[in-house]
Amino acid sequence: MGKTKLKRFAEMKTFDNVFEPDFSEVFGHDYFMKGRWSSEFFGNNNPVILELGCGKGEYTLNLAGMFPEYNFIGIDRKGSRMWRGAKTAKENNIINVAFLRTRIELICSFFAAGEVQEIWITFPDPHPSKSGARHRLTSLRFLDLYRQFLIPGGVINLKTDSPELYKYTNDLLQKKGCEILFSTTDLYGTAVNDPVLSIKTFYEKMHLAENKKICYLKFILNESY
Repeated sequence: MGKTKLKRFAEMKTFDNVFEPDFSEVFGHDYFMKGRWSSEFFGNNNPVILELGCGKGEYTLNLAGMFPEYNFIGIDRKGSRMWRGAKTAKENNIINVAFLRTRIELICSFFAAGEVQEIWITFPDPHPSKSGARHRLTSLRFLDLYRQFLIPGGVINLKTDSPELYKYTNDLLQKKGCEILFSTTDLYGTAVNDPVLSIKTFYEKMHLAENKKICYLKFILNESY
């Protein structure tokens, strides 16, 4: 591991807006913040919104600036990326943001039923191989996890440059009878004038520079399939 990464990891441990639990703390166990994020960390009763696979936290930070009446938590397992978002939040005194370093598979150890109002999934690994389908963050396996802590009617947003992931997710949602609120295979070609959807992550800018189209899905899970 390079000196820069080691320095960032060490600095991140000093940030009070970052949570980095050991695997043993949460595998088969509830994390101590479960059900208490708003009251114990943010010090309010505001709704919680998650960004899964947050990378450098661009969506988390921008949404927090747009909506100070909400609490935002960026989740990723890559600490070297998360460092940038957490540091920016500290430097700019963005107090309605936290970052959680963990695997998404363990997410139910962190959030109680009805604790989360909305989820953003921004440019996740599409896992294009057939054998990798279960690892997609919009697979039935993960959707079942999200349902456990989303409020009834809670919204999930997917932005991706992968037409394959978009089609896979769209087909799955239709098959399971989920409510699709908005769907497009060309977000910036549909004349959508929405500052929230116009937030661009590091990876999104790369994809756009390669003339890739951005797909977007906004949907609500059924209470049961």
